[in-house]
Formats: sequence, C-alpha cells, structure tokens
Amino acid sequence: EKPGAWLSADVTPIPGDIVFFSWDGDDNPEHVGAVLHVDDYNVYTIEGNSSGRVTVNKYPLTSDDIIGYGVLAWQ
Repeated sequence: EKPGAWLSADVTPIPGDIVFFSWDGDDNPEHVGAVLHVDDYNVYTIEGNSSGRVTVNKYPLTSDDIIGYGVLAWQ
C-alpha cells in the first residue's frame, strides 16, 4: 500500500504497519502496536504498556478492537 496511508480493519496488514485499537468500540484509538507477523487468522503485534511491559500479543484479524492500520512512510 501507499506509504502514509490509512488501511481499514478489513485489509490484511504487513509487518511494520501500525495497528490501532479502540477498546471501547468507537473510532478513536486508545492504543497502538507494531505488526510483527500475520498468518491466515491472526495478527501478532509488539506493544508497549501492555500489562505494564513491552510484549508480543496475538489478535484475530477479525477482532472488533482493531480499527485500522497505518502504513509508515519509509524512505
């Protein structure tokens, strides 16, 4: 995808994309993480401030908590 683009939650991200989460179901993100890996069903993320530490988490690609992805403008 185009660098600097916003991708909706129904698009499959790639490693390096930023994942935006909304825990309360609205369109305003409360948390972000970096996409580490994607398989057929899940996105694996690296997140800070996750239970007070940096950790790898796994979410279904269809998770209602994911509101979209950001594509970094790499040079």
